[in-house]
Amino acid sequence: MIVVMQEGAKEEQIQSVIDRLIQMGFDVHRSTGAAHTVLGAVGGAPVDHRDMELLDGVREVVKISASYKLASRAFKPEGTVVKVGPPGRQIEIGGRAVVMMGGPCTVESRDQITAIAGIMSECGIRVLRGGAFKPRSSPYSFEGMGDEGLQVLHEAADKYGLLVVSEIMNQTQIPLFLEYVDILQVGARNMQNFDLLKELAKVRRPVLLKRGPSATIEEWLLSAEYIMSGGNRDVILCERGIRTFENYTRNTLDISAIPVVKKLSHLPILVDPSHGTGRRDKVSPMARAAVAAGADGLLIEVHHAPETALCDGAQSLYPAQFRELMSQLNIIAPAVQRSMM
Repeated sequence: MIVVMQEGAKEEQIQSVIDRLIQMGFDVHRSTGAAHTVLGAVGGAPVDHRDMELLDGVREVVKISASYKLASRAFKPEGTVVKVGPPGRQIEIGGRAVVMMGGPCTVESRDQITAIAGIMSECGIRVLRGGAFKPRSSPYSFEGMGDEGLQVLHEAADKYGLLVVSEIMNQTQIPLFLEYVDILQVGARNMQNFDLLKELAKVRRPVLLKRGPSATIEEWLLSAEYIMSGGNRDVILCERGIRTFENYTRNTLDISAIPVVKKLSHLPILVDPSHGTGRRDKVSPMARAAVAAGADGLLIEVHHAPETALCDGAQSLYPAQFRELMSQLNIIAPAVQRSMM
């Protein structure tokens, strides 16, 4: 349930309610907004809500029917803004600005990632994407450079003052990723890797959680709940397409998920039109649609020579195409009261 405190409730009143909830067996998660403090009570035995509403400082008690509590907008009516990066480079995801993240699907070499990092910097992009460890459907496909790839990705980003987002495969890699990566990406195949999610809940680093190819929105939000319930509130959702009967595109990019998530959850949501379509000629139209629909950011694959890319070249934009897309988005974003970053 959610306990909404009165506007101007005193700290001792809030603490008294927290203590009461803990005595009743609840895990309590506090969210302090501009006007009200909201207490999310998870677990515990059934209680009469009227007993809680009579406590000093309590405005109302709301029973949450959704199985995800902390990710619910009822717990935090205002949207969450996730801060990424150290002071001086820090950006905000979930605010007014639409955040662009660009780069290759896979780190192939030092020269390749450095060249693309330079292009991203010229385009004004603040976050460099790139996979050092790549989960592939075929065991014979290129699976990335591993530890070395993560190091050269970090070096390339550092050279141009960029932040890094990269996909983590399992919980044993967390110490390495904390050294080199600013946003830990959980790929679609790992959305329900609960051992990984529980360990990511213990770190204080933003997590980008991609939607599984067959996952419902509720299942996706429940995966976010695993991370949040363990203490890490800096979760960013990413729609990257779901599997349907249609096979013309790689996946079916669910643009409707953006307004649905915005209604159900306070978490920011990004869109990956590269994996969502799998076709270079479809990436820009879907990116434009995503911004118009309210996405808080985009994750775009860009390669300086996609015809020679070792992974997903067909869905990677050429730099010229990416620059054109940025120009288009700078027109669309103000129309929906947003700006581009």
